[in-house]
This record gives sequence, structure tokens and C-alpha cells, in this order.
Amino acid sequence: MTNPSAAWIHAPGVFLTNEGRVSAPEILTSDSSARVASDKAVDTQNEGRRRACVPQLVAAIAPGLVALTSPVSHRTMTYGELNARADNLARHLAASGVGPETVVAICLERSFEYVIAALGIWKAGGAYLPIDAAWPAARREAILADSGAGILISRAVNATERVQVIDVQRNASLFEPSDTKFDTVYAGRDCLAYVSYTSGTTGTPKGVEITHGNLLNLVFWHRRAFGISEHDRVSHLAGLAFDAAVWELWPHLTAGSTVVLVDPNVRTSPSLLRDWLVNQRIDVAFVPTTLAEPMVTTPWPQSTRLRFLLTGSDTLHRYPAQGLPFQLINNYGPTECAVVATSGPITATERASTRPNIGGPVAHTQIHILDHEGNPVEPGVIGEIYIGGNNVGRGYRNLPKLTAERFVLDPFSGRLGSHMYRTGDLGRLLEDGRIEFHGRADGQEKIRGHRVEPDEVATILKKHPEVSTCVVIGNGEVADRHLIAYVVPREGTLPESAQLREFLAERVPDYMIPASFTRIEALPLTPSGKLDRAALPVPCAKPARESVNYRAPGSPLEKRVTAMISEILNIPDVGIDDNFFVLGGHSLLGAQLVLRVRQQCGVELTLRSLFEAPTAAQLAAEVERLLIQRLESMPEDEAVKLLATLEA
Repeated sequence: MTNPSAAWIHAPGVFLTNEGRVSAPEILTSDSSARVASDKAVDTQNEGRRRACVPQLVAAIAPGLVALTSPVSHRTMTYGELNARADNLARHLAASGVGPETVVAICLERSFEYVIAALGIWKAGGAYLPIDAAWPAARREAILADSGAGILISRAVNATERVQVIDVQRNASLFEPSDTKFDTVYAGRDCLAYVSYTSGTTGTPKGVEITHGNLLNLVFWHRRAFGISEHDRVSHLAGLAFDAAVWELWPHLTAGSTVVLVDPNVRTSPSLLRDWLVNQRIDVAFVPTTLAEPMVTTPWPQSTRLRFLLTGSDTLHRYPAQGLPFQLINNYGPTECAVVATSGPITATERASTRPNIGGPVAHTQIHILDHEGNPVEPGVIGEIYIGGNNVGRGYRNLPKLTAERFVLDPFSGRLGSHMYRTGDLGRLLEDGRIEFHGRADGQEKIRGHRVEPDEVATILKKHPEVSTCVVIGNGEVADRHLIAYVVPREGTLPESAQLREFLAERVPDYMIPASFTRIEALPLTPSGKLDRAALPVPCAKPARESVNYRAPGSPLEKRVTAMISEILNIPDVGIDDNFFVLGGHSLLGAQLVLRVRQQCGVELTLRSLFEAPTAAQLAAEVERLLIQRLESMPEDEAVKLLATLEA
């Protein structure tokens, strides 16, 4: 197994790993593929390996091995069954016109059907587009329209004139195993594999196009770096529209590993997720930074099977505790560069550094740290991070101008026409060759692990009939970064925060909704006419309440629930009509509230319950309902003890 902590080799402006040398059958550029194809000494079997993309590699796994398992539904699926079901779907997709460069959208929950759909699309030669079913309908529709997808694989969605809908329930036969093997269409490594949408400044998300060659670079690096084999059990818990889900699935499914689908009730709770990883005997897991930080500072059983806890998506601020039974690996990479561009271990003995580093470049990837004129900076000097190599994506879908701005010619590669991606991130080279991350060079923000363009939120907010103009900016410490909005109302109007929040909630995910809305008479400008950020007033210290009249909690349970909300949100005097999300709560803080309810009240609340009962009064009523259910099933003496604990 290759050690992820291998030394880094430094060349001026370029940083290469010494584990980036791989044999020709694994990673090939299009040029080298042509050279190999012309070599008459190459036999047919080796040529097939060189041409293989992910669907061919998955099809080559022993059919009896377990590919997918779901502890919640008690289901398992072998590789033979996975391929047979994907073959059946691929046959239908190919007959419907799907082929190379055709985009097919998937809007499903985490499920076996999601994996079958993605693999079936690839077998037909197409590319898949993941759409989060939790996104507001307006955002889902905008992405679907921009992508040009003609087919949508979903659940319980009515057909439309523009898009053919394959419903996994009504069209269940398409997801059944096929008796006949489908001849997988070879799309080629330069063809589109998937499209992933991120926030855009114009008010519309932008789609990143990743090729099969980009994906293979990730697959083979990951398999070598972490010693992935058919004996491994790996977790699948990342958001499905988040490109980390690509990383969780395909490097492992091409190696014969078993992918374990996470219990949705534990995936946002650090303590419950830790217990789940231990109980499910997971060997390798990806966990977003905001969840990984508390997990690596708490004790783990030494019998834990976990070898590597991979993290990323946000800036890491904590070092792991001494004596953990696994290695923490910090990763960095924009969506535009196939998930991961740099990677490296973080140990408890490295605390002398000012902040945990992001490691060094993965195989066949170059990191350039350049000044504003595009020249390499000296080691130790902060510059902008540019990424070159085989993982650099094709560009933005339908945005040639933006593609030209961000995917620039690479003068360091020595290969004609090669490009590097200008990240907008700042970093510096450390003495040991690793890279230290220093935030953004522009106005883009990282909110709870998601890239957000504040201008996109402002553009949408300006469409509200009572908003004349507005500005949205990032605020708070890096570990608790959030958006705040300054709103100039139209004459004669006085929009309420709850009203603006509800307007945005119908159009953007919850992490893009500002934590506070501050009304101002006009945006402050500099003499040159630009926004004067320094002149913006201090934002509202406490988010506006949705309720007009404050109502104090009455019952002991209401007092306990409002106290928990007050402590988590750091807001005094929470009333029973106050909405958790209007007060500034979000899904990660909601996960903390769910855990707190479990610890103090002894009931298993879910995040879904919190979304359905967001006020303190509604939440207390739901907790009471669950308590009654539990008390009715308990022996009388245990019930008395529980009630005494709650009344204390």
C-alpha cells in the first residue's frame, strides 16, 4: 500500500508527488493512449484494460461479491445483481437515445436504485447529473433546464413535455435484473462522465463537466493511496449532489469493496455516526469537516476497524486526539478538479503548525502557487492556488466565457493545449513541501462545506417584490461562517425577515439562506461607486423572530426544549412560537439539537421531525408524543425514574 504521507518533490511553481508514477494500464492521457494503440505488441486483453472506464471496471468484479448493503432496510446486492440491473436500465436508455455526451438526471434518495441508475447511464454511454431531492423545486427545475437533460430518473414525479421521467416505482421493471448482458457502450476517457452544479454569481447555478479520464485519475489514486480491496467495507454518507458522493462510490465499486449506505438518522450526528462506523465495521469513511472535527477529538474503541477517516469540504481547524485507532486524512479539491486535488495525513504531533495543512497533490496532479501576474511565488509566500494535471475538468456547461476565465492554459506542463484551473483559493508552500490553505482571494464563501457565491443569493433576493436592492456577504469565524443580508426596501414597504427567509427557502438550499437580514436606507458606496463594505452597519445581533408576540414556555418540557434551542443558537429568551430556522438554525445545528433531545429526554427525534415541527411549541409536542410512546412500553419503575429525570 502506498503511504499517503510520502515525501513531496518540489519544482519551481509545481509540486509533484513521488507516488504519481503509475503503470500505463492505469492512467493514460489521450496522447499516450494513441501511442499504446499503435503498439502492435500489445495484446487484446491489455488493450481492453487500457480502454476501460468505470462501468467496465465494475463489470469485471467477481459477481458473487457484495457491492451494496443497507443496514436500515436489511438489503444487500451483489456485483452480479448490480450489473444485471444496470444492464437492463442501460438497454432502455440506449433505446431512448442515450449515448456519449448525453446527460441523464438522477433525483433520488440514497438507495440501491441511485447506484443502479448512475451505472446504467454509464453503460449506455451517457453522463449522469445528480440533483438533490431536498433542494427547492425552483432550483431543481433551473438545473434540469440548464443541463439539457432529456431524461429524469426519479420517484413519484409526473411526466412533463420537456423531460421524459423514469419513475423507479412505476417503471420498477427497468430496475430488475436482466437475463441478457448488455454490451456496454465505450464512451471514451475524453467523454463526459458526470455534471455537478455549484453556486454561481449570476443567480443561476453553474454545471461543472467532469470526464471519464478525470474520474479515473481519482479512482486509481484513491485505490493505491489507501490500499482499497475487495475485503473493505466503506461508508456512503455524503450528500448525493455533493461530488464527495462520487468519491465514496466509484473508487470502491471498481475495487470490489462493499459500500454501506448510512442510516439517515445518524449521518449528521458526530456521536451517532462514530458509533455507526464502529458497529458497521467500516474500514474507510469520508466525513465532512464540520462533523469530522468533533469526531476526532473524542475517544474511539481501540477495536475500531476504521483505517482512514477522510475529511474535506471545509477548512480543518482541529488536530486529532492522541491514540486514535485510525489515520485522519485531510483533503482539498474544487468540484472543477474531480473532487480531490491534494491530500495528506494530519497527526496529533503536528500542533506546532498554525493550522492543519491540506497535504500535497494527488497522482498526476500539479499544484502551482502563483502571484497576481501568474508567476510562481517563493516557498512560504501566500499566492493563489492553480491546479494542473489529469484531474482538471472540461469546464462549465453552457458557459464558455467563464470556462475561459477559470480554465486557463498551463504554461508549466510542457503539453500543448493543457489547462490548469484557477481556484481563487490562497495557499502557501510549507518547508516540508505540504500546502497550507489561507482562504479565498475573491468573494466566494464556504458555508457548512458548500461553495456559495453570495451574489447568487443577492440576485435571487432582489426579485422579491418588496426589495429594491440588497447585498449578501459572509460573516463570522471560519468555523461558523454564515451569510448575512443587507436589504434596501422598496418605497412604502417593510419586508420582514421571516418573509424574506421564506422567499429564499422556496428557491435555494438552506445553507444559502442568510442568518440575518438587516434593513438599511441605501447601500453605502465609495467615491468610485463601489460598495463600501466597511461602512455597512453591524448586522442584527439577534435574528428577527417570526412571532409578533413573545410567549414564554409554560410546561417543564417546553422550558427544557426552549433552553436547548437557546443554548445551541446562543439566543436568550426563546419563546415557544419562535421558529428554530428563523432564529438562525440550520441542518448541522439541528443535528446538535436532535442529539441534545436524545441525551436529555431519552427519545429519538429525527431531523425530518425538526423540519416538520420547527417552533419550540411544536417540537415540545413531538417530544411529548415520543415520550408517551416510550413510557407505555416501559416497566412502571423505569417509567417513574424517567419522569423524575425530566421533571428535575
